[in-house]
Amino acid sequence: MLLNDRFLKACLGEAVDQTPLWLMRQAGRYLPEYNATRARAGSFLGLAKNPAYATEVTLQPLDRYPLDAAILFSDILTIPDAMGLGLKFTAGEGPSFEHPLRTEDDVKKLRVADMDQLKYVFEAVSEIRKALIQYGKQRVPLIGFSGSPWTLACYMIDGSSADDFRHAKTMMFSRPDLMQQILDINIQSVANYLIEQVKAGAQALMIFDTWGGMLPDGWYQRVSLAAMQKVIALLPREYEGQKIPVIMFTKGGAIWLNDMAQIGADVIAMDWTMSLSRARKQLLALNKPLALQGNLDPLILFSEPEQIARQASLLLDDLASAPPLKAGLHSLDGHIFNLGHGISQFTPPESVTALSQAVIKHSRSLRSK
Repeated sequence: MLLNDRFLKACLGEAVDQTPLWLMRQAGRYLPEYNATRARAGSFLGLAKNPAYATEVTLQPLDRYPLDAAILFSDILTIPDAMGLGLKFTAGEGPSFEHPLRTEDDVKKLRVADMDQLKYVFEAVSEIRKALIQYGKQRVPLIGFSGSPWTLACYMIDGSSADDFRHAKTMMFSRPDLMQQILDINIQSVANYLIEQVKAGAQALMIFDTWGGMLPDGWYQRVSLAAMQKVIALLPREYEGQKIPVIMFTKGGAIWLNDMAQIGADVIAMDWTMSLSRARKQLLALNKPLALQGNLDPLILFSEPEQIARQASLLLDDLASAPPLKAGLHSLDGHIFNLGHGISQFTPPESVTALSQAVIKHSRSLRSK
């Protein structure tokens, strides 16, 4: 039993009393309590690979803000780490792999990720579910997640984050056969990983295609989108009698909204490059009444509280001007308020307070009209 099921209802296009809110990277370095826990853990990997610490930081933003969902604290690079690529985090430089996939021989040695190497993630999911219980009921739903096959491939080939992922794109153009081998292995690994998260207690799933937007038109559909579609086809859409919504997100992918609508996700998360009203109208024209998530620019959170509230209200007003998903619903139903990408580590915590208050107040006001 859930004390607050707004998020799941919105994912499934059902009516809610106010617009649900959660934030990508909501448990992170902008919170002083997170930094204190990370210091105790000794390192990012020490934090992410310890189920007790992962549970602690997952709940921290819920204790501070009126959020409508928790998201597993982990990292998208756990999968290639379990493939033996040697994940490490260097202060000031971010994640990197000791054994990137640069040669044909490297690719031939690659195997589907061993789920036994990822037990710490599934243990964290189970611990978080238990920790969310309050007065005999669960506070909010828990979201599990993974990086997309293409986004994982970018890091696996280049070895670290990059401005252009030159090595990955060069392999895609010059050796598409090798790229497809990597993607096929990633597809199965991502699907297995998400399935195990559901078994451990995840109640919704999100696929982060962080680098899909860097692909040329045509290549995006063939390489990243096709891989995500194969993953989604392998996922359970119901578990123990409960529906498991799937959210897909391609940063910079609004131009391909019509294509994204075809791959089987329940929710399409948007960045800030397309208005929600325009996205809703496009989806309805395709006869695809899918829920939307997003899509405030994270940098708005560096503004004054009044400006943050105004921008949040404008976003809700925009969607309220669009047609509803179906008859009998408010135009705001079928929407989860979120940022268009992860929250910046430099965001003042008070800005999230201003945002959450504005979303609650204004979404309730619009629904009462």
